Amino acid sequence: MKRTLLLTGLLLTTSLAHAAVNKVPWGKTKEGKPVELFTLTDAALTVRITNYGARIVSIVAPGRDGVKADVVLGYKDVAAYEADHTTYLGSTAGRYVNRIGHAGFTLEGQPARLTPNDGANTLHGGTDGFDRRVWTATEVPNGVAMTLLSPDGDQGFPGALTVHVRYTLEGSSLHIDFSGTTTKPTVVALTNHSYFNLAGEHSGTILNQQLRINASQYLPVDSNLIPLGPPAPVAGTPFDFGMLTAMGARSHDNNRQLNLKGGYDHNYILNGYGMREAAEMVDPASGRTLTISTTEPGIQFYGGHTLHGEFTGLTGKPYEKDPGICLETQHFPDSPNEPTYPSTELKPGETYRSSTVFAFGVMK
Repeated sequence: MKRTLLLTGLLLTTSLAHAAVNKVPWGKTKEGKPVELFTLTDAALTVRITNYGARIVSIVAPGRDGVKADVVLGYKDVAAYEADHTTYLGSTAGRYVNRIGHAGFTLEGQPARLTPNDGANTLHGGTDGFDRRVWTATEVPNGVAMTLLSPDGDQGFPGALTVHVRYTLEGSSLHIDFSGTTTKPTVVALTNHSYFNLAGEHSGTILNQQLRINASQYLPVDSNLIPLGPPAPVAGTPFDFGMLTAMGARSHDNNRQLNLKGGYDHNYILNGYGMREAAEMVDPASGRTLTISTTEPGIQFYGGHTLHGEFTGLTGKPYEKDPGICLETQHFPDSPNEPTYPSTELKPGETYRSSTVFAFGVMK
């Protein structure tokens, strides 16, 4: 598919300008902890971020006709986020994103028993993950930096872990940089868990929007979405998004992996190393595009098929099935129990680092 990006004067000049940062109080949690909302504004984008879960609340981006829309799913207040224990909308998921099988692992000969919250497994850090914490936030040039201390034994994970996430807006790109240190050997894997809908968070299904993933292999999973071990080629399967393909084109194919949970929720092994392009998403109707680059070895494609209208978004409309997709840059699920996967171990004296960039554009 031949595409031409519109490099308008707006998008050309914003990379040279500084984003404005505004902070306002945003209510309190049930426990009475004050929460803040930060708005990052550039000529191209407006991004709202809260320190409850260090999460993205909204990203407003222009379309082909200049009309702007909020392209991530989100809620209107802290109470709505607290009431949702299943979707992780926009959050920083951790201390270990995705699943750890049987809620445990052994590290350097020491067993760790975690809090199970996904059947017998641990998902996104346990019952009280980083998405449910109030982070300490500080304004920085073009953005906001947030810090969280996770004590030794938190949800069963060893080591006191200090983590940081830094959101900065540079023109039409939102940069996300994670870092962390520990007092004991531990495992750590963080990601941003935004749901994208380039037509607008209130617009319904994303099945006609297109996706490309820079990966020739993915990880097949068992019925609990734990990887079976070795990767499999995507070629010749519904998991092949080597070229821009409508997300609904093969989502109902008679494929055992798709049938396990009714759609896509799989980790792709990205081609290449270092900071490189991981995925591209396009909405042909509005012309909006999203390109994701990352330093991570994998990306989890979750199609949003388990939502069924139980949660109401910013504009007052319920999020029905397939309202947005997650493209979570990350290490592989269950890596602590799979020695052939890239290691997620962090030792004292080392620094965990991970970077991802969401770059928005417009095509003709």
